[in-house]
Amino acid sequence: MLKPSVIARCEAGPKLSAKLRSWQADGLAVHVISESADEAFEALLPSAFAILHVLKPIGAQVFAKAPQLRLVQKIGVGVNTIDLEAARARGVAVCNMPGTNTAAVAEMALALILAALRRLPQLDRAARSGRGWALPPGSEAAFGEIEGRTVGLVGAGAVPRRLAPTLRAMGADVLYWSRSERPEMPARFTPWDELLQRADILSLHLPLTTETQGLLDREALARLKPGAILVNTARGALVDEAALIEALDSKRVAVAALDVLGVEPPGDGHPLLARDDVIVTPHIAWLTAETWDRSLGIARENVLRTLRSEALLHRVV
Repeated sequence: MLKPSVIARCEAGPKLSAKLRSWQADGLAVHVISESADEAFEALLPSAFAILHVLKPIGAQVFAKAPQLRLVQKIGVGVNTIDLEAARARGVAVCNMPGTNTAAVAEMALALILAALRRLPQLDRAARSGRGWALPPGSEAAFGEIEGRTVGLVGAGAVPRRLAPTLRAMGADVLYWSRSERPEMPARFTPWDELLQRADILSLHLPLTTETQGLLDREALARLKPGAILVNTARGALVDEAALIEALDSKRVAVAALDVLGVEPPGDGHPLLARDDVIVTPHIAWLTAETWDRSLGIARENVLRTLRSEALLHRVV
């Protein structure tokens, strides 16, 4: 009898691969393949029982080629890269794992805020080139602190709830906006327009939906306080990138610190990548060894529950 086949589509080093393959002790056949290995992925689909999904989109064509598929397990929270209607039509369960990457993303958001305030990428380059010990007079005007600044958190989920107390402890005035007030949020609810106008630092923490796509458009960016810092560890499409470039050109936004972009990976010559007032990381705010350990525990449990026809953890479809 063939073992149920689990495809782990991710960039896995030796340690992570070994942890995934340890599931073979549960009677599973585990295949660890890169997100760029399209042919290998398609070759495994006909026998696939479960797919562990990170970022590479899973569309209707994937479901059509996987007649035995019963579970798509998102490693993370956002399921915008999965065709949920196709999954529903095929009777495939889709689960995510809220909370597993909360610490990592909150810490990365804080790191990006600090990197933007202290211009860390520019200082690194200057130090390596020998210019760092002879900065021009007035350079101090470009560097700032969290203390005394107003931070606007967009969203009230697990990440901003983790981030807000840390920012407050560092001396920031922390405000937030979401579609409704959340009493568990350790910050002051503020209407959207007011949040934009008051925030020295605006940090995005929303899922990508039809309602949130392009939320930071030209009109919203124009309401920001001149010289604001924008941080995005959520989804790139929350921001109109053409409008962001205009806001950077006008200095309405002093620095944009982005872990996510509208299209990933970006094409050659992407205009944001060449700018000194933009910090970019490759959608890795969630990526820590600790996040993977928590994630694998939930993923394994859901694969085994699917085999036993039991209720799944964090089921979306």
